[in-house]
Amino acid sequence: MDNATSAPILSYYDYIIVGGGTAGCPLAATLSQNATVLLLERGGSPYGNTNITNMASFGAALSDLSPSSPSQRFISEDGVINARARVLGGGSCLNAGFYSRAGPEYVRQAGWDGRLVNESYQWAEKLVAFEPPLGQWQSAVRDGLMEAGVVPFNGFTYDHIYGTKVGGTIFDQQGNRHTAADLLEYANPSGLTILLHASVHKILFAIKGKVRPKAHGVVFRDASGVKHKAYLKKGSKNEIIISAGALGSPQLLMLSGVGPAAHLKEHNITVVLDQPLVGQGMSDNPMNAVFVPSPLPVEVSLIQIVGITHFGSYIESASGENFAGGASSPRDYGMFLPKIGELSTVPPKQWTSEAIDNAVEYMNNLDQAAFRGGFILEKVMGPMSTGHLELRTRNPNDNPSVTFNYFKDPQDLQRCVQGIQTIEKIIESKPFSKFRYDYLSWPVLLNMTASAPLNLLPKHYNPSMPLEVFCKDTVMTIWHYHGGCQVGKVVDLDYKVLGVDALRVIDGSTFNNSPGTNPQATVMMLGRYMGVKILRERPAN
Repeated sequence: MDNATSAPILSYYDYIIVGGGTAGCPLAATLSQNATVLLLERGGSPYGNTNITNMASFGAALSDLSPSSPSQRFISEDGVINARARVLGGGSCLNAGFYSRAGPEYVRQAGWDGRLVNESYQWAEKLVAFEPPLGQWQSAVRDGLMEAGVVPFNGFTYDHIYGTKVGGTIFDQQGNRHTAADLLEYANPSGLTILLHASVHKILFAIKGKVRPKAHGVVFRDASGVKHKAYLKKGSKNEIIISAGALGSPQLLMLSGVGPAAHLKEHNITVVLDQPLVGQGMSDNPMNAVFVPSPLPVEVSLIQIVGITHFGSYIESASGENFAGGASSPRDYGMFLPKIGELSTVPPKQWTSEAIDNAVEYMNNLDQAAFRGGFILEKVMGPMSTGHLELRTRNPNDNPSVTFNYFKDPQDLQRCVQGIQTIEKIIESKPFSKFRYDYLSWPVLLNMTASAPLNLLPKHYNPSMPLEVFCKDTVMTIWHYHGGCQVGKVVDLDYKVLGVDALRVIDGSTFNNSPGTNPQATVMMLGRYMGVKILRERPAN
């Protein structure tokens, strides 16, 4: 790994991968076995950053708003606060660690080769997946799910099966995180060059004398702002692969002239290919949670148990001091999105840092006991609702504008309501009784959660209202957003960008639905899977 400042101004490779994230790392490791690969990552290294590596510090990286943070905050036009990764290893450096495969039906619909899929999952699991040690809180959630009818109990498994199960985690028994960056251990070091703090500004296309535009290089800038160019070596199989995530990949295509022509022209971008579907089909699985203060101390745990229901909602839980943000000061609030504040009364134009600071002050003044407990969340599968992404500026380091249209489709809302009703059954179950105060009735718990500063939406909910209002008012993200370069719309079944040559997109931006209960396992698998497929097509060196 080197800083991009040390890179030559001009270089040549067989493959250039943009984005060293959850897909880009396994892809680069695989391709390096039989080709020369340049992996460009806009962020830094995850190694040596305890906010990333230690489970007890979960949430700290998400609350770090500095320019060097591994997390870059964005706020969707829906008013939900979200994050995107800016670090080698991508979202696997920031997430709650849950590792669970996609179901067989998902694999079939994607048109993947089932055997290679299984081999690719196992390849990742050898290095980064573990069985979590269950504490009392997670065990109570497990037993409560069973009592609520989310059966059978399937024990510990990576597989996606109806019922309740213990899933995998990328945290080992000591609470150390193992990210997609660890998969680079599989790389052939002589075949791989990794450049950090390398922001790719555009893909270069050769157009003259071509039937269709052909990707042949990239322009990137290092941390000092110096411009570098990397080109593909001569060779019919050599390619540029974008693995910059559901925000970064459609954004980079647009910045490179591939996207809706009228939108590109608004930003004075030369149109290489009018492709109106770039940036369309953006989805984020809505997540809603209920916080449960506990009379007993609870273990710090992130997601370990999941209830996979027949109605289309996944039930998960996390626990510990400060909503699993660690007992640090200032508090981080882990999954209850960090440092958001009482911005819900404020129109979007006035979402200022002062307003956020006031909210942080409010949270910091709450009694410590208010943060003992955990929360049970439900995430809607799919989802059915979709939105879109567009450029705000021509700077690749700026967030694009993204709209997810949470709950626009009534089926998503119905699934949320059934998920919240299931959470009520868990909280009122016998196994869970020791973790709740008798005087905090279900309506009070809902009201406490609804009045917390979870997002920037106006608040309407009170306990006399239907759960549909609770779902809409308290919607958050669990960071499973996807789309923007979808299969069948922007890329073909081999992830080749339609209408141009020598360019693929391989990451979560290609998904039409989020895989399994949590996507990271499948994103890692996809990087490995496509690397193997691409090498198979390549003549032996």
